[in-house]
Amino acid sequence: MSYFVFDHKRMYYHESGTGKPLLFLHGNTASSNMYAQIAEKYKEGHRVILIDFLGHGKSDRLHEFPVDLWFYEAQQVIAFLKGKQYTDVSIIGSSGGALVAINVALEAPELVGRVIADSFEGETPHKAFTENLLVDRARAKSDQNARAFYVYMHGPDWEEIVDHDTSAIIRHEKEIGCFYHKPLHALKADILLTGSKKDEFMSAVSEHYLENTYRDMLRWIGHGRIHLFDSGGHPAMITNQDEFFRISTDFLCAPNNAGQSAKLSIND
Repeated sequence: MSYFVFDHKRMYYHESGTGKPLLFLHGNTASSNMYAQIAEKYKEGHRVILIDFLGHGKSDRLHEFPVDLWFYEAQQVIAFLKGKQYTDVSIIGSSGGALVAINVALEAPELVGRVIADSFEGETPHKAFTENLLVDRARAKSDQNARAFYVYMHGPDWEEIVDHDTSAIIRHEKEIGCFYHKPLHALKADILLTGSKKDEFMSAVSEHYLENTYRDMLRWIGHGRIHLFDSGGHPAMITNQDEFFRISTDFLCAPNNAGQSAKLSIND
């Protein structure tokens, strides 16, 4: 196994395939294991990179998760990419990993070529998520399927990781309230926003939550595309793997600035 040292702790990563670097960023309470199947599809044309953020998966553990969690994880990614001397990297991030991907593109535009951000809240946390989080997480920890997922992601200490994550999300909403340190109009990378219309978390807030949130984001950014799947759940890229692979490959392999020329386009 390969590790990169950040903040005096070991961060796990795995690389396979050849071509332009393509980095996958996992969501909250998950690890790079969530991409074990879909990442294989990209190996023929890309140098596929999987990482576990500190505190997750095969990486070293943290005593607690910082309140500015998604920015801290972005700092891990930036240090990793600089250490490996990667530039013009494409990033696919899902759920919390999408927040990290956008932070990386905002903070280190010289490293990032294109971003696919899948199944995430937008620019600010929605109070409905954090207000119900303790109940939702307690229910998940007692659910056999959810427990099996957590074990697969992290191993036997999964419950401590889930509790750390829950605490960080609640504190972030109360103390910070914005996922990014820089304004969205500063984002230079081509960007594709994806999600499912049937996302069980987002649709619980409102029927058109993702469509409205993504439209607002792209108005601030000034360029980009949206693709919303008619079926599937959270995250969309895992529950719609074949179609997501086709759409993402078209986006990643398109001519430069193609994403910027198609402003606010949906499902094209």
